[in-house]
Amino acid sequence: MKNVKVLGTGCANCRNTIALIESVAEQRGTQIALEKVEDLRAIMSYGIMATPGVVIDGKVVHAGGVPSRAKVERWF
Repeated sequence: MKNVKVLGTGCANCRNTIALIESVAEQRGTQIALEKVEDLRAIMSYGIMATPGVVIDGKVVHAGGVPSRAKVERWF
């Protein structure tokens, strides 16, 4: 199981990123533990300056804007 965190304040891009990650993980049959992080200090602790950010198993894999579907598919 992969631990996935989406970092952001709850904007449309953050919601779209969550939906995309959930969709791809389901299609791939990958189990994920998805967490939404909205606390600005927690977001900044990852060095993220542009949201949404995505952290998988403790590693920042994306920051700023909605990732492409192809990029998300590579994560899983």
